[in-house]
Amino acid sequence: MDGDSLKCEELMELGFGKVAIQVSKEALVKVQNARSFVEDEILAKNRVTYGINTGFGRFASTVVCKDDLSLLQYNLITSTAAGVGSPLSLERTRRMMALRINVLTKGFSGISVRVLRQFIDAFNASCLSWVPEKGTVGASGDLAPLAHLAIGMMGQGKMWSPGTDYGDADKILKFHGLSPIKLAAKEGLALINGTQLITALGVEALIRAENICKQADVVASLSLEALKGTTRAFDPDVHRVRPHPGQSMVAARMRSLLHSDRYPSEVSESHKYCDKVQDAYTLRCIPQVHGVVNDTIKFVRGILETEINSATDNPLILAERGDVISGGNFHGEYPAKSLDYLAIAIHEIANMSERRIERLNNPNYSGLPAFLTNNGGLNSGFMIAHCTAAALVSENKTLCHPASVDSLSTSAGTEDHVSMGGWAARKALRVVENVEDVVGVELLCACQGLEFHRPLKTTEPLETLHELVRKRVKPWDKDRFLAPDMNNASALLRSLKVWQTVRAYIENDEDEDDNGDREMENNKKRLVNGS
Repeated sequence: MDGDSLKCEELMELGFGKVAIQVSKEALVKVQNARSFVEDEILAKNRVTYGINTGFGRFASTVVCKDDLSLLQYNLITSTAAGVGSPLSLERTRRMMALRINVLTKGFSGISVRVLRQFIDAFNASCLSWVPEKGTVGASGDLAPLAHLAIGMMGQGKMWSPGTDYGDADKILKFHGLSPIKLAAKEGLALINGTQLITALGVEALIRAENICKQADVVASLSLEALKGTTRAFDPDVHRVRPHPGQSMVAARMRSLLHSDRYPSEVSESHKYCDKVQDAYTLRCIPQVHGVVNDTIKFVRGILETEINSATDNPLILAERGDVISGGNFHGEYPAKSLDYLAIAIHEIANMSERRIERLNNPNYSGLPAFLTNNGGLNSGFMIAHCTAAALVSENKTLCHPASVDSLSTSAGTEDHVSMGGWAARKALRVVENVEDVVGVELLCACQGLEFHRPLKTTEPLETLHELVRKRVKPWDKDRFLAPDMNNASALLRSLKVWQTVRAYIENDEDEDDNGDREMENNKKRLVNGS
């Protein structure tokens, strides 16, 4: 780590506890320089500086005597560790801890190299504090969650380590040969200013949203085949005249999967000369709706990758210019707003998916047996699976109300505008989880719909996908315990296996992140040239 170059994918990997952290030598020099500035220019010269020798928030004007500066930092952590609720998962706690380490290595926090190394050693030993998920308003950062992270490192509260459940933090640290941290001036504040809870959860929501979004294109393609839809709406010329990058990319993906010339589809051929003119919107407008979700995700990624490599402390120790400045980099509005936007966008994937599930189950729309089952009445088929999908979509509509439009004044009016970013991040994750489950139901229904077209086959990539699903879930010949099938379908999506199965069939996927932008530029050139 150097504080500047951490990627979202790397942060996800750090959560699994299989990667150790080292800090670059250059970063350690910056950390030491900032600490030396605190000691030599502030403490030695009795320079009154917020959070170093003053109180906090409303008490910013209260000067604390030199003998109590360590106690000041101890009191800050213990009184701020006031969260409630269930603990973060181990993976999410690791990510939050890794992000705090990354911020400290930027060299603007005033932390000592000693305390930084203690944090790194604890991370590498998977000594993880109990961190309740609730209690942050995202004003001066995620104060309560980060204080819980710090207090375990001080040997108080609960801590987890491999081979144990949560136990006394001091005993866990001692078992691993680690000592509790002892805070000097500024060091407590250096551990809790910032957006590391919001961002740790937000990055997970982002990566999972990316994964389900592109797999939803694949599942929607399978549904279109099962419903005997037309691919005419995905013609490149349709999308060249409205050249949004995400829209063009989704249409290109669907053409790759449904290309009946390259991958002959007997299902497609069977209705080639039917009198249907166009499909319903949830089939015809997939590129437009899924497309803007892709574009939104790309925007959110830019915000979060900047955030995970940002100094979010207050005050900032600017050792190179010999200054210390109180600012507002701790405020959670950037990640909070972007995660509200992410939730609203990714919800539309499930919103569209549930309507396709309805079309697959409703014989008035599909021409297939009602609820995709033979001997209907005795068998109910996917009737209640659709109800579950509808319930999740309805839940998401409530969860998509933006958290960041709310604000409550705290700290006696000092922190008079807050982001509510912690809730924005937690509910974004819930929305993504629901989307994964809804698309899982669609995957099962689309595969079952295809069974009623047998012996006709669809395109090669979609047959490969159908085979993948059938290795986990057998065809629905009569009613059975449905929940395990649904769980298996969701697991395929969460493991990214649906995407991995068809990826080789999708053109230029190795450059997929740039495809949309390049397509947009090409489209503009074509329009200028009149082609």
